Amino acid sequence: MADQSIPEARTPEATRVAPGGPGPLDSENTSTRQGVSRRRLLGTAGATGLVLGAVGGAAGYAAAPSPATPLTSLGDEEVMFHGKHQPGITTPMQACGHLVAFDLAAGAGRREAAALLRRWSETARRLMAGEPAGARDTGVARDAGPSSLTVTFGFGHSFFGRTGLDKHRPVALDPLPDFSSDHLDKNRSNGDLWVQIGADDALVAFHALRAIQQDAGSAARVRWQMNGFNRSPGATAHPMTARNLMGQVDGTRNPKPADADFDQRIFVPERPEKDEKTEQAWMANGSYAVVRRIRMLLDDWEKLSAKAQEDVIGRRKSDGAPLSGGSETTEMDLEKTDQAGNLIVPINAHARITRPDQNGGAAMVRRPFSYHDGFDADGVPDAGLLFICWQADPLRGFVPVQRKLDRGDALSRFIRHEASGLFAVPGGAAEGEYVGQRLLEG
Repeated sequence: MADQSIPEARTPEATRVAPGGPGPLDSENTSTRQGVSRRRLLGTAGATGLVLGAVGGAAGYAAAPSPATPLTSLGDEEVMFHGKHQPGITTPMQACGHLVAFDLAAGAGRREAAALLRRWSETARRLMAGEPAGARDTGVARDAGPSSLTVTFGFGHSFFGRTGLDKHRPVALDPLPDFSSDHLDKNRSNGDLWVQIGADDALVAFHALRAIQQDAGSAARVRWQMNGFNRSPGATAHPMTARNLMGQVDGTRNPKPADADFDQRIFVPERPEKDEKTEQAWMANGSYAVVRRIRMLLDDWEKLSAKAQEDVIGRRKSDGAPLSGGSETTEMDLEKTDQAGNLIVPINAHARITRPDQNGGAAMVRRPFSYHDGFDADGVPDAGLLFICWQADPLRGFVPVQRKLDRGDALSRFIRHEASGLFAVPGGAAEGEYVGQRLLEG
């Protein structure tokens, strides 16, 4: 987690109104679809001013919800499957999420993987449009609209060996280094294939998870699966940065798509460098996702006073403002001292350590979900963060920041990294294509 890995509030870049009404459209992942969808058959009420696709600030940890919307219109929000980038990277953070990794079945190779990605892509396209998954649709979400559903696909390091595509595996997908805070469960880490599902309705999200799992058939089996949640859009009186399970305002310094260097930091360029060792052309417009299950030691955290918690983070708990003063978005003054000459923002404060200017400009889009998986025999909560961060190169994004945290972050006493994965997420599929087609048929 980080101040940089605790994301900020976002203002949507593009919105649209109900079919037939005026309104701008996001050029990459949103559109007014002309076909008949489950959403239109239902005629969901109040569908005006819907937030879609890419947004004006990348969501992260508990990114702020879209502007308050009547609950009757939440189901009508639609994100497009086809686009320059896959959905679920700059899409506004959803209320419900599922992460699932698959391993290809014994004997399955490139041909089976291509057929699977073709099935998955078509299922994702249909469900994101509010349509049934197909002939085997379970009907779980028949009463709901798209509900901002996104389905995102990625490839793990082992996928390339299983499919005979080793020469196309990018260097950026090399395994992450070990960190001192790691207590990793290998059975809940990595995987050949990774799927991220997000939606503003729990049944819609589960419906997509079940459809993806059914589509895997005999080609792949589930390796691990995790469930998460965030604040629901419209849950607060006005748009604001959400809080994590530690009660901290969580998301203040995520990079924004409006930043001049956003694409350079988050997405692989369309024309990679000529040196094939640095990148592969099939990853153009894609990104790399680092996935970490970070357990929060809430019993220990909650024993601290509010002032002690603020010193650990470096920000006020009430509004997320830096301890050096101002509002949430005020630049932190790292040199400011109190009357005794002590630094206002402690030297090991999480927000100080994770600032980009303290890490060679390293930046990531953090877009995670909180999780709670019950209590152990002693009543200790198994809860925390399904951390997901996006970057053009994890060796320049996640790795340097995590190394810095390893060397003295005050928050480290209260968290534990229990699972990890790194996945190459190719660019979005064009109309008539499936995700990963340029790799699997190139």
